[in-house]
Amino acid sequence: ASRRVISRLINASQHTACPCHGCASHSHHQQLAAVSQVRSMATPVQMVQKEYAFEVSGSNLRFGDGVTAEVGMDLKNMKARKVGVFTDPTVAKLKPMEAALRSLISQEDLPFEVYDQVLAEPTEDSWNKAISWAREHDFSHFLAVGGGSVIDTVKAANLFTVYKDADLMDYINAPIGKGLPVQHTLRPLIAVPTTAGTGSETTGAAIVDITSRSFKTGIASRALKPVLGIVDTQNTESCPTAVHISAGLDVLFHSMESYTAIPYTERTPRPANPMNRPAYQGSNPVADIFSLWALQTTVKYLPRIAKNRDDEEARKQMLLAASFAGIGFGNAGVHLCHGMSYPISGLNKQGPKYKHAGYEVDHPIIPHGVSVALTGPAVFQFTSPSSPDRHRQALAIFTNTTISDPSISRVPDSEIGAHLFEAIARFLDGLGVPRGLKAVGYQTKDIQMLVEGTIPQRRVLDLAPGIGDFVGEDGRYHLTRMIESSMEY
Repeated sequence: ASRRVISRLINASQHTACPCHGCASHSHHQQLAAVSQVRSMATPVQMVQKEYAFEVSGSNLRFGDGVTAEVGMDLKNMKARKVGVFTDPTVAKLKPMEAALRSLISQEDLPFEVYDQVLAEPTEDSWNKAISWAREHDFSHFLAVGGGSVIDTVKAANLFTVYKDADLMDYINAPIGKGLPVQHTLRPLIAVPTTAGTGSETTGAAIVDITSRSFKTGIASRALKPVLGIVDTQNTESCPTAVHISAGLDVLFHSMESYTAIPYTERTPRPANPMNRPAYQGSNPVADIFSLWALQTTVKYLPRIAKNRDDEEARKQMLLAASFAGIGFGNAGVHLCHGMSYPISGLNKQGPKYKHAGYEVDHPIIPHGVSVALTGPAVFQFTSPSSPDRHRQALAIFTNTTISDPSISRVPDSEIGAHLFEAIARFLDGLGVPRGLKAVGYQTKDIQMLVEGTIPQRRVLDLAPGIGDFVGEDGRYHLTRMIESSMEY
């Protein structure tokens, strides 16, 4: 039947009357048009197709006061043969780890080994050490007790225990690494967060500092997701104020970025197979609900924790917000603030060597949440034309009002970005965040290096609205302007 259609189209093109009385050129154009029409009907269609679907994915979550006490029973219920328990040197001495170990010991015949040397803001070297340790043992299950650094390190240890012969760069996001798909089922991982920040207990993302390249990147695959996140409201009691604030800033920008990411229908190309649909898919109706709630909650409660870290209600709400934002960005994705934060953090070790107050580490550190926040005002001024209504909603939240209030509704679309810049800057000031990149030691001469460190972050920049071809000149231009605006404000 398809051959008959093609034949009719070509025959028609050859015998159609021509106003120039049989002009050969005109007949030739008609034939070309007919062939084009035939090609457009053929399958498979050789064209870049936009996405038309999104998936909602997240870990099972359990919230509660003292719920860490159940983790031993959980692992026993999962028929764990041997558990690899990971934490960092600080959390190893605190109540959350004590509660987890007590729970494991309470179960009969539940062997486990503890690795307590996870590095805050992990590097490829610290990941490789954790991976080597995990490969030496035959763990059937994994347990992470700590912040995002610990949970992300365990995700990597789990992945490379299953892929015993793989190199780290095999699964690091392209174009930095090969970005190979994770096709084997990983070992079950339970995550017990001790900070209200990364939302890593809900996502398949793991972030690492590639020190040789002076920026961060990571691995992103749904296969890395914990099977269970145990969100214990007692586990952030011992968190220092500086850590509360930085972790909370991560929640803030997770939610802002995922809410303003390109719509999932604008992402290209559509995967040939649903198993290749990325974890970060663009804003979508389900992620929007989680992101917006997390944003509202963080703007309300993070300043309360900054004033009083013993504010129990604020601590509980921020833990909820962290997990909600994790579900939001774990499905929608983050974009420019995070993309630029990776070189901001990474270059600090060789450059400014800034060490953030309140962090008990012996190396330079711009905490992740702070590195993300430094470009926040400039980023959302830049992205506001892409979706004025969403940025207007964010402005209303930061100014503690609604979009129907005249102070918000009367702002022209063209001025939303400038108002949002000021609102975010005021909010960050209230939390004592350094006022721009100069405040953490960067200089004008560093701008180009920061831009070049951002360009390879394809996984997140693909979701940035309004930036065009970011690997081309327009991308460099916009990134340069945003970093310039972030030097001081």
